[in-house]
Amino acid sequence: MLDIKQIRANPDLVRKALQDRQDDPAKVDRLLELDAEYRKIQMRVDQLRQIRNEKSKQIGAIKAGKAEGDADAVKAEVEQFAAELKDLEIQLAGIENQRTDPATGLIYQIPNVPDPSVPVGADETHNVEVRKWGDVPDLAFTPLPHEELGERLGILDMERAAKLAGSRFVLLRGLGARLERALANFMLDLHAAHGYTEVSPPAVSHADTLTANGNLPKFADQLFKLEDWPYYLIPTAEVPLTNIHRGEILDQAQLPMHLTAGTPCFRSEAGAASKDTKGMIRVHQFLKVELVKVVHPDRSFAELDAMVADAERVLQALGLPYRVILLCTGDMGFNSAKTYDLEVWFPSQGKYREISSCSNCTDFQARRGQTRFRDESGAVRFPYTLNGSGVAVGRCLAAILENGQRADGSIALPEALWPYMGGVREIRPERTLQAAVTS
Repeated sequence: MLDIKQIRANPDLVRKALQDRQDDPAKVDRLLELDAEYRKIQMRVDQLRQIRNEKSKQIGAIKAGKAEGDADAVKAEVEQFAAELKDLEIQLAGIENQRTDPATGLIYQIPNVPDPSVPVGADETHNVEVRKWGDVPDLAFTPLPHEELGERLGILDMERAAKLAGSRFVLLRGLGARLERALANFMLDLHAAHGYTEVSPPAVSHADTLTANGNLPKFADQLFKLEDWPYYLIPTAEVPLTNIHRGEILDQAQLPMHLTAGTPCFRSEAGAASKDTKGMIRVHQFLKVELVKVVHPDRSFAELDAMVADAERVLQALGLPYRVILLCTGDMGFNSAKTYDLEVWFPSQGKYREISSCSNCTDFQARRGQTRFRDESGAVRFPYTLNGSGVAVGRCLAAILENGQRADGSIALPEALWPYMGGVREIRPERTLQAAVTS
């Protein structure tokens, strides 16, 4: 969340940020009205508490014979002040809930302020292409989509996945399952070799963790909540990784922290009923390797560039053509101050599709979770958090199938994966349950 002092000091900046994000700038005005009312009542509460304390001392002095006066009369005054104080404290609590309650408070509904380098735009059509890498394959045949390739090869079974769990789930088998595991291991090894510490976090989180991360309350409809338990399935490993030091004060020497994790991720995909209904692009459960950084504020944008390069390294090692996109204000995530997307080429669609999103969230998440550090001067400050996909394994697998397809329906695997595949260099049709007769 933003610092209320920042909003008070420069409300026009925050209003413009919301307007540029296609959000409602009136939230700022309402928050400032609540804030002004809160501070006004708080001043009176502080004044009454001081009077009450002074009067209580006066009563004690009178009873001890150290002062003149009517103790009962003073006590009556104290009771009158106490009644007003109780009423004001109730009002204060109500305003505070409207202002800062994690579930409904306005301060939690205001997104991060975009960095000045972010292009202003309403939607993805205003994003800016930064660079491209690799040549898109010049296939001498009509490319098939990954889901059809996978089914023909006997490594992907969407029909039986739907039988087991419903739509938007995936069942991989044989070399398909091995390829998914190989990709995750390859990515984790690559990131570990470049300075990231691997973490194996829980796959569930409670509301405090999701609120600190920024998923609650805004994205509650995207989460899977466990029935009769106060837990949610994680939508990304970013959630637990950014919360490892929630509520702690770190030493500056502990920064920067570079963390990576490969976890299952779960998203309801609410509002995406007609989008990418086939294949592995938009599903409820997927495997993703995540990158998270907790860094000194002065280094955050250099760290963002390095994180993008870390995600690019994966795609380059796999020989997958991609492009880097700088998102505009209207297409950025709620937490982010600046975001780059990596989009990989899908021959069957004739276009690039997102496979990684790398964001600098500045102190937005750290402030929500009260993750702090003590700098060289001894001052306690908020670090900046960054997150990025390093990368989405399912989409990467799908891109490998499509970009590596041959005219005979087989798939050439990237050389970087051969050791992780036990020396297997290609995928050809397998004899599987795909063709089995069902009763």
